[in-house]
Amino acid sequence: MGTLLTQLPALLGVLVGTLGTILATSLADRARWRRSQSIRWDERRLDAYVEYAHAIKESHAVALRMTADHRPGAHSHPIDREDGLARLAEADARRTIVWENLLLLGDEPTVAAAAVWRDAVWQVERLARGIVDPPPDIAVMLTRVNEARDAYYRMARRSLGVRGGSVEQSSALQQRFSTDQP
Repeated sequence: MGTLLTQLPALLGVLVGTLGTILATSLADRARWRRSQSIRWDERRLDAYVEYAHAIKESHAVALRMTADHRPGAHSHPIDREDGLARLAEADARRTIVWENLLLLGDEPTVAAAAVWRDAVWQVERLARGIVDPPPDIAVMLTRVNEARDAYYRMARRSLGVRGGSVEQSSALQQRFSTDQP
């Protein structure tokens, strides 16, 4: 019995050490798994943001080509109406699909900014489809699209933790547009 009592502190030390190792390993594994999951979702979120931007830019580019005759000094190459309508339909289908990914993976401010950008592009599409008459100043409509795009990128970059300052383009495009006018 005396030898057991003398060995008890050593046995308790081994037991405490083993439990401590198990606990530390478990906590480290859990932290590593969380980091891995965070990186995985950030990558998917980035993909969703980029895919959405590509889809909406495709719609906008086609609509701009279809409305080139309404914009004096436009740099867009005009496109045949029937071809344009077919391309708009395809782009709209793609945008609808990637919108679902954005809703699933995007954060609230980015999704809200994406909806504003989508609505601004829809106004240009409505003009391209002949649903609405050209506004007196189409530049206002296009500025709204550019500002909405800038807001989307600002929110997406914030969501992803991207630093590096502003990448806004609307003011540069506005200057370019105003110098192209006769």
